[in-house]
Amino acid sequence: MSILDKFSLAGKVIVLTGATGVLGKSFVRALAEAGAKIAIVGRNEERATERLNLVNSLGAEGMMIVADVLHEASMLEAKEAILAKWGTIDGLINAAGGNIPGATIGPDQDIFEANIQDTLKAVELNLFGTIIPTHVFGKVMAAQGRGSIINIASLSSSQAISRVLGYTVAKNGVVGFTKWMASELALRYGDQLRVNAIAPGVFLTEQNRTLLTNPDGSYTDRAQKFVNGTPFSRLGDPEELNGTLVYLLSDASAFVNGETVYVDGGFNAWSGV
Repeated sequence: MSILDKFSLAGKVIVLTGATGVLGKSFVRALAEAGAKIAIVGRNEERATERLNLVNSLGAEGMMIVADVLHEASMLEAKEAILAKWGTIDGLINAAGGNIPGATIGPDQDIFEANIQDTLKAVELNLFGTIIPTHVFGKVMAAQGRGSIINIASLSSSQAISRVLGYTVAKNGVVGFTKWMASELALRYGDQLRVNAIAPGVFLTEQNRTLLTNPDGSYTDRAQKFVNGTPFSRLGDPEELNGTLVYLLSDASAFVNGETVYVDGGFNAWSGV
């Protein structure tokens, strides 16, 4: 197999949770262009339909499943539907997640007055929204003795990012879960089962544009702090995650396991000096 062939996802069945999210759209395009068969899993039916249309327009094969990652029964139904259509699952991307406003501490808010219930919801969504699909779809890959799982971590899983309490706790859990599951799966089921994580930097999207930029297009104070802490001196574009995503799913990364890859323009590496 040539090195180019090792990067191919042609014919591989990839489950993408959070497919209806901001990063999900970019991931769907990357998977389709790489030749994968894509199971689009998300809660928003309208967006899921849009993603499926995108897959079809790129000449790839896909299916749409409206489901909630926090409901195990919903994930089990999704698994059966995917197996009924394609008979196998080769990869899983746990992209469902995001911040919850009530789990964010305002700049002038007493940190001890934070809404604990909202913090729990943030942990549940980002951490258990990763664990539950991994247990459901990972079981299929374990039985096959092969597969690649990618979790989505964060800059906040390496460094303390102010204000985002629940998100920080959850993403640290995701990194821990990645290492644990990577070790256990390999030890129990062999060296063709891998679990890794991608930790995105701060990406400018339509969803967060009003939070990161002012009406005149300049950065907000918080966005400027991220830019100042990044050697590239800019925010990222979601498409800049796609190369790492395809690599970790492909045979080209066959000996990469239990790692968290930071795609952040050097933010995590730099001391600021």
